[in-house]
Amino acid sequence: MTEALSIRVRGIVQGVGFRPFVYRLALANRLCGWVRNGENGVEIFLEGSEQSLDAFVRGLKAQPPPAAQIATIDVVPAAPEGITDFTIRDSRRRGQPSVRISPDLAVCGDCLRELFDPHDSRYRYPYINCSHCGPRYSIILGLPYDRASTTMNDWPMDAVCAAQYHEPADRRFHAQPIACPACGPHYNLHIGTDVLQGDDANIQRVAQLLNAGGIVAVKGLGGYHLACDALNTDAVRTLRERKFRKEKPFAIMVRDLAAAQTLASLSPAAETLLTSTARPVVLGPKRLQLDGVAPDCDELGIMLPYTPLHHLLFAAGAPAALVMTSANRSSEPIAYKDEDALQQLSGIADAFLMGERPIARRVDDSVTRAGVFGPVILRRARGYAPAVLATMPAQRPILALGADLKNTVTLVVDGQAFVSQHIGDLDHYPAFLAFQETIEDLISMYQVDRNNLLIVHDCHPQYRSTIHAVELHGAETRAIQHHRAHLASVLAEREEWEKRVVGVSFDGTGYGDDGNIWGGEIFVGSVAEGFERVAHLRPARLPGGDASARHPMQAAAGFLAQLDALPALEAEPFRFTARFRNSLKVAQSGVRTFTTTSAGRLFDAAAALLGFTREASFEGQAAMWVQHQAHSCFASRVYPFPFAVGQLDYRPLLAAVIEDRLRGRDTGEIARSFQRGFAEGIARAVEPLCEAHGADTVVLSGGVFQNELLLQDLKDLLGNRLQIWTNREAPPNDGGISLGQAALASLGRFNETHA
Repeated sequence: MTEALSIRVRGIVQGVGFRPFVYRLALANRLCGWVRNGENGVEIFLEGSEQSLDAFVRGLKAQPPPAAQIATIDVVPAAPEGITDFTIRDSRRRGQPSVRISPDLAVCGDCLRELFDPHDSRYRYPYINCSHCGPRYSIILGLPYDRASTTMNDWPMDAVCAAQYHEPADRRFHAQPIACPACGPHYNLHIGTDVLQGDDANIQRVAQLLNAGGIVAVKGLGGYHLACDALNTDAVRTLRERKFRKEKPFAIMVRDLAAAQTLASLSPAAETLLTSTARPVVLGPKRLQLDGVAPDCDELGIMLPYTPLHHLLFAAGAPAALVMTSANRSSEPIAYKDEDALQQLSGIADAFLMGERPIARRVDDSVTRAGVFGPVILRRARGYAPAVLATMPAQRPILALGADLKNTVTLVVDGQAFVSQHIGDLDHYPAFLAFQETIEDLISMYQVDRNNLLIVHDCHPQYRSTIHAVELHGAETRAIQHHRAHLASVLAEREEWEKRVVGVSFDGTGYGDDGNIWGGEIFVGSVAEGFERVAHLRPARLPGGDASARHPMQAAAGFLAQLDALPALEAEPFRFTARFRNSLKVAQSGVRTFTTTSAGRLFDAAAALLGFTREASFEGQAAMWVQHQAHSCFASRVYPFPFAVGQLDYRPLLAAVIEDRLRGRDTGEIARSFQRGFAEGIARAVEPLCEAHGADTVVLSGGVFQNELLLQDLKDLLGNRLQIWTNREAPPNDGGISLGQAALASLGRFNETHA
């Protein structure tokens, strides 16, 4: 007896070989009907016996394609229509789309085998791909995901590609970026005014340039990289000089996992991250010191090749370890348009390996770590964005604009929270333009009605994102406090809206309810009820505001002004300069100062006392340096410095650092005692709060909790008695703020109303 089912599948189910999978599964179960892409996912209609229909549904749930991520499957009985075959129908587009877009995928094993098979028609073709791999988000122009809505629309398929595209048994059945050397795009090499043709010859030339110490701009999936030999100290130094990137670590690309293990110590969890289809940069403890690549850091950032071009470069004899850093000048967004790359990177790159396929949007490399509490994404971009990180109880579309540092934006459509790729620091005008582009891109992609759009932003009145919120002209604009958004991001990942927790939100800067600079905050509450501030770091006076984030001695002055007696810090071993003396006078006077509870600035103060007296060349550098010093401590047991409970009084902590430096104690041991004391102070603060408020879970978020040593200490101190939740999919730094804003907005937890 013939029965029928209507099935709707939501999740990442377009651009990952899902329709071909459904087609083959239907034929295997002798079913008739059709499958097509729709606005919300994949739509399926089936006719056949009850037994065959049941087998199909079981297979659909159990055997989806490797790159697919099924969120929901809705199965509804339907009336048979007498269909006698099974077909893939054209996509339907009637209402507002809410389908999840696939991130870009690393080249798969089958395509790699063909890439190096001399008998294959795509032998050494740098744009080889199939239904299971290749570009997705970086080439999509609109939804549903069809070839006409991608940047491949200018390359008509030849007869061979078209036959594979339309053959259900082929791996390239409905693979939208399908191409071959005869009909697809190619790579050109630009050296000065010369433009050289020929994929294979150009890749050989680039390998030679890199081996000779040259710097090459290489077009990837989501933008350009600047590449050089990571083992060539002169090449790395030249890249830093040209790029104006003094000390911030570079990422490295190596041929394979074995090569990665020679550079860094990688746990099984780190190896899993490294070899995943996302192919992120993975941070791991150094095994080999590479001069200039990651100075004063304990970790190296390593990634594996993820495009056919990368594999071809290594096969052509490129250096075994390549610096692969975002192609930009320091602090600017990654270049992704060819004309911009030629203009912006002139004077940095010696040559440009430029692919003809356009990039629809810039997407940086993601940065991850196999952390104390499991894998964590520190920069969410290629391979992950724009995945849905939560399904929220939102009754209308929400646009959350994030923070001004490490910006991301989140768009909630039909309850699904789409988190954008990493955008950057909005203080830099090119990054602000990228911020605007990303907003318009998401709104356009999902056809959001601005007249029904709730826009949420940070409370800081001078943030560029705050000012832009009003300019967007949504239906309503509301503000959400920075540190509450940090905590909400952790709970949103787990879709825990009602759970009451004690939340520790520690970072460098965030605008507080009282108009002061917060950054060392403890809250009690939930996403649904909101978070009440119940404790915080002892306030300090910050001379010069934001400048203190660049000058640790200046930050130190604000904290040390509260100590009763200070030694002559201009003398050995501290060697503070006139900047500290002048800043101390300002802090003591209270004129031109800002009140702060920033844990990030406290770490900067400790860094200055431990010897980091120069200007920081990138955000968070001084705190990373403290962690590096603490890791260098080889003492088996290190006593913690006192960190007074209650108001989290740092004065005894800093006094102990000063005393031990005057005694000549090893700097690494002092740094370790500082960090352990800091952790114990947090533990002593949260335990009684959990007991008093009936909470069994501590949430940790904010940039300070990128410090793995601090997390390990807290796990040791609290892990046996309390649950500890940290960020996993959303970054613990400000890259997670937009998700937290969206979560609080979905439940109506705002801070203030703006016209």
